[in-house]
Amino acid sequence: MNIDTTAPLSLPVLLLNLALGIGVSLVIAWYYVRYGNSLSNRTHFAAILPMLTLITLLVISIVKSSLALSLGLVGALSIVRFRTAIKDPEELIFLFFALAMGLGFGADQRIPTLGAFVVIMLFLAGRAFFFRRHKATHNLYLNIQVVTPQSQTNIFAEVNEMLLKELSELDLRRLDHVGQRLQMTYYVNVRDEGKLISVMNILRSTYPESSVSLVEQSNLLGG
Repeated sequence: MNIDTTAPLSLPVLLLNLALGIGVSLVIAWYYVRYGNSLSNRTHFAAILPMLTLITLLVISIVKSSLALSLGLVGALSIVRFRTAIKDPEELIFLFFALAMGLGFGADQRIPTLGAFVVIMLFLAGRAFFFRRHKATHNLYLNIQVVTPQSQTNIFAEVNEMLLKELSELDLRRLDHVGQRLQMTYYVNVRDEGKLISVMNILRSTYPESSVSLVEQSNLLGG
């Protein structure tokens, strides 16, 4: 077998695969922007998904008919180091989704790839619809920082009592008292986002110099 012989690449077939790749990758990117949960800039990240699909499709289309090109690709990838860390598992999943579409169309497996794409998208759409109807629980870290005048020593107890009136589940994770500043970090589990707004309004009205921040716990590494 002559490994230097390369089978001709059919231009109409390549264009068809590229058109299908553009279509499915744009749907994947739209879904990620619309229903993704990542804290990063989803619009910016979604813009690379169609390019990933098309580049993968082109590479597979070129090397699939030549053993020499396939070996060359393995050698090239072995010396290229990708140093961009993917910290969000959801981003990694959608990267693999776009990559799989490019591999499928590049290998001329159009029907199986389209079938898998439809099944996966139906599953994702069903999951999004389910969580929309059944409001998901928000696991959050509530960070509160208040100024403690010397005349007041029971602010911590007052804040605790205030929070317990609005939030049913409250777990103190950290407490720092530096100078006149008292910083408290709570883990809260809520379904009604209105309660969070109410808590922030009450704290701001009671302690005008306080600062309140919320961090989604499920998007933190190791959380």
